[in-house]
Amino acid sequence: MDFNDTAEETKFREAAAAWLKTNVPTAEELKGVDAMGQAKLWQKRKADAGWACLRWPKEFGGRGATAIEQVIWGQEEAKVDPPNTGVFMIGQGMGGPTMMAWATEEQQKRYLPKMASGEEIWCQLFSEPAGGSDLAALRTKAVRDGDDWLINGQKIWTSGAQYSDYGIIVLRTDPNVPKHQGLSYFFIDMKSEGIEIKPIKQMSGASGFNEVYFTDVRVSDVQRLGEVGQGWQVALTTLMNERATIGGGRSGAGFKTAMKLASEVYIDDEPAIKNQGVRAKLANWYIQEAGLKYTGLRSLTALSRGEIPGPENSIGKLVGAPKTQDLSSFAIDLMEQAGVAWTPGLEDDENLFQSAYMDIPGMRIAGGTDEIMANIIAERVLGLPQEPRMDKGIPFSEVPTSN
Repeated sequence: MDFNDTAEETKFREAAAAWLKTNVPTAEELKGVDAMGQAKLWQKRKADAGWACLRWPKEFGGRGATAIEQVIWGQEEAKVDPPNTGVFMIGQGMGGPTMMAWATEEQQKRYLPKMASGEEIWCQLFSEPAGGSDLAALRTKAVRDGDDWLINGQKIWTSGAQYSDYGIIVLRTDPNVPKHQGLSYFFIDMKSEGIEIKPIKQMSGASGFNEVYFTDVRVSDVQRLGEVGQGWQVALTTLMNERATIGGGRSGAGFKTAMKLASEVYIDDEPAIKNQGVRAKLANWYIQEAGLKYTGLRSLTALSRGEIPGPENSIGKLVGAPKTQDLSSFAIDLMEQAGVAWTPGLEDDENLFQSAYMDIPGMRIAGGTDEIMANIIAERVLGLPQEPRMDKGIPFSEVPTSN
């Protein structure tokens, strides 16, 4: 693939850069506004000008842009350091594409524009305490009650549940068929009666993940996506987009920052960069980052051809997250006593590795554990046989449990 811009792409890049130059919120505009307020301000401004969710159809709040134009926009937006809009990632990156594929036209017109503008925030209610990495083993159930369903059970590791307006959720609607066949998919109002949200305090000091409890929560059947029992197929749409949305570690702790640190600290009265062991570590991380870069370019090539990137996106998480954790741990050791000094919230180099070390374990779980990613790559990329499953083909109600 030729990565130089075409004439049309150059024109698009120039238009994006020009708009960004005059519309990114100033420090004065953001003064006294909390992070959520800043995110909503920036997202709404982009949406009003046609720069939000670029690949979405215009009637849903997007621009109808190409995949490459979306990449170009991301490159230009990153240059101007705008407010962080990560709170919209789940809705726009996972919920939106699922709604486009499975929701009714009326639902799409109601929910997608407000999702694109940031007026409504969405979360993803998939993981459960007893299911581990096996989504299809979920036990939170929905029982039909006339035109509604009653939900009872628990979800866990739900990012942003505490501030979300809506959530996408997979539920067990038939326990008497094999586990993948007894699931149904809904979207729910997170302010519904019977929903209790409990933040999970992480070792980094943050509490972005949550436990969510459901006690006789009522959801209308019109909020079901796909047919009853078709939840697994709908969930695969979400998961396919999730792999592309969640990377292997967006921390700034990488080869360049580790190289800089190794040039500044000393081992045996000389810069650490001269130590053979340190140099070997740096070389390994450089190779991993280069591999991830070119794997990403393969996805970009697929997008430029109108293709959908496949399960190769799992490589980013499987390599990137452990790499960042290993690098951060090594950097903290290299800093010796200074490595244990950590002030949550700081963004300077002295705090960078500590923050990454505390945060990155979550990235090895979010969107699928390392083991799940390895299985996806083995089975769907390399064509290796599936792992043996003791529960294959038997009703979910007959699957043995530890209870």
